Amino acid sequence: MITIRGSELTLNDYVQVAIAGETVEISPSCFALINKSARAVESIVQSEDTVYGINTGFGALATVKISPEKTKELQKNIILSHAAGVGEPAPKEVVRGLMLFRANSLSKGFSGIRLQTVQQLIDLLNAQITPVVPQQGSVGASGDLAPLAHVAMAMLGEGEVWYRGERVPALFALKETGIAPLEPIQKEGLALLNGTQYIASLLSYGLYKAFRLFDWSLVAASASVDSLKGSTDPFDPRIHEVRNHPGQGIVAKKIRGYLKDSEIRKSHEHCSKVQDAYSLRAIPQVLGAVYDTLLYAKSVLEREINSVTDNPLVFGEEVLSGGNFHGEPVAFIGDFCAIAMSELGSISERRIDRMVNPLVSALPAFLARGESGLNSGYMLWQYTAAALASENKTLSFPASVDSIPTSAYQEDHVSMGPIAARKLLSIIENDTKIVAIELMVALRALEFLAPLQSGSALIKTLEPLYGLLSPYQGDRFFGDDFERIYRYISENEVPIKDLADY
Repeated sequence: MITIRGSELTLNDYVQVAIAGETVEISPSCFALINKSARAVESIVQSEDTVYGINTGFGALATVKISPEKTKELQKNIILSHAAGVGEPAPKEVVRGLMLFRANSLSKGFSGIRLQTVQQLIDLLNAQITPVVPQQGSVGASGDLAPLAHVAMAMLGEGEVWYRGERVPALFALKETGIAPLEPIQKEGLALLNGTQYIASLLSYGLYKAFRLFDWSLVAASASVDSLKGSTDPFDPRIHEVRNHPGQGIVAKKIRGYLKDSEIRKSHEHCSKVQDAYSLRAIPQVLGAVYDTLLYAKSVLEREINSVTDNPLVFGEEVLSGGNFHGEPVAFIGDFCAIAMSELGSISERRIDRMVNPLVSALPAFLARGESGLNSGYMLWQYTAAALASENKTLSFPASVDSIPTSAYQEDHVSMGPIAARKLLSIIENDTKIVAIELMVALRALEFLAPLQSGSALIKTLEPLYGLLSPYQGDRFFGDDFERIYRYISENEVPIKDLADY
């Protein structure tokens, strides 16, 4: 059970709820704050003071006063009219994360929403009811209006949800689970819609995938270094101690652990080669920077998911309008991570080339077996990796530097955070394929060095992957091998996390 308090949620909590399906509860410590905020909104309605979002129109229609008897209708209307998303549904993991983060933000008690409304959001999560949320339609300010509106619409019993593995009408799922459809009162519609939780959940899903892939990229890099008889001198801790970037030292330590007792490494300790290519020698500098970037992104993200990002906000009896809904902080880290992960794929592709390239590898041309020329080996798999790496470069152009005015120029600068986060997910998907190719090629390259063995930690880590390769004596279709490795590293963590024993 994950308890939300508005202030302590972590990326790991996201993983437990959104991916593993853990249940959620609101801490009783939040009840009084939520109720106090809701009562403040009720008193404003009764006083007939004009306050944005409570008894006015929205966006460019903020100057239009709404009569007290129509404030409830106003809140329902904004939910239905703002559910304007298009495109393929967002991953269920993203939608569940969005719901978790929205409930956490509302639990802080600054949004003027009733406890029962926040609880209904939690009830949907716990009942495994996941609204169908189209991926496109949010510009990341005024919050993620369209995606959040699709979630709120499901709370009304409108639209569609995923339930028990099927896409069904929301009202059907609510009836099946005994959850009453929401009847929003003053400000609740806006409070449910106005926030950055879609960006935050996309990024959470991306970081979850990125950290897992990062671990596999170190395995692939280590296997490539060994197969190419690369020097381990560049991983000496003294080099990294004098640069002061923590990620760099961590990467070097991991690779030292994988290659510590490698027979291959010992076989060329006294060779005449002075230095390796950058794609081998500078692995700690490149992947270390990637790791530091991911850690920084995690710190920003965890601040964001424990923030209040709607508008207006209720402070005691005072309601203030501001711009906390603007997604710039998380838009920036989406772009930053996209650049970093693009580089992870780029340097991986360079190592693939070195393993198959007879001009630099000292291995059979393209790792082909049988008659050379008659067999092309893994030649084309470098092409595929190159195509994916180049696609990543186009996806790395920052989305957050773009803006376009909305709502009749009232909302005249937006973050484009959802686009940054969605691009990041595309880059990670491409990277996973590149790293899978590198692993497949490295496994074959290591076979040519037998009977010499790699380091014991690396052998143990690669063992399940070897079982996914079909025998190879000459050219055949290699796609099945790739697919099995790709799926394995997509679905499984690296077997050895702590290399202290190696």
